[in-house]
Amino acid sequence: MSDTTYHAGMRTLQDRFDTRRLADRLDERLGRGSFTEEDRAFIESRTMFFLATADAEGRPDCSYKGGLAGFVRVVGPDELEFPSYDGNGQFRSLGNVLAHAAVGLLFIDFESPRRLRVNGEARLLDDAETLSRHHGAQLVVRVRARRIFPNCPRYIHRTGGALPSADVPQPGHEPPPAAWKSMPMVVDMLPNR
Repeated sequence: MSDTTYHAGMRTLQDRFDTRRLADRLDERLGRGSFTEEDRAFIESRTMFFLATADAEGRPDCSYKGGLAGFVRVVGPDELEFPSYDGNGQFRSLGNVLAHAAVGLLFIDFESPRRLRVNGEARLLDDAETLSRHHGAQLVVRVRARRIFPNCPRYIHRTGGALPSADVPQPGHEPPPAAWKSMPMVVDMLPNR
């Protein structure tokens, strides 16, 4: 077990509910620092995930990230990367990465059900070679995993198969202009592109 897997707050509650032994066993048997081939296949089949970040003061933020299957790629034994597409210009998640590199990613399959957590350190890349691997990316986020572990799927709600958003960048498809970008309150504030 990694000595950073559980902090004092987690241990306090594990002890209160007598789950310390269980938590240690789960981490020992399921937790890892490198992606398995099964992890790679699962991650690269996902069309969405949730990204948790925090600013320099520890204030959290969580965002949805979506794209075509394969938009998140495992690029090394303990590294993955994903594109950041044109958004609302707030850069909440990526700004947090610049201030505090620790991130949490949660990948979910609502049908199987299954979920996988990846906690690690992120950095932003904007070199031409990296950007060329991710159609439509403004930036690419590379995450070095610190801890990878499956999460109990017990409470995952089932959903039907969904089509990707028409706004997802992909070769041969020009996403429509974002409707919110024509709102009077923001139209004069949009960046020149």
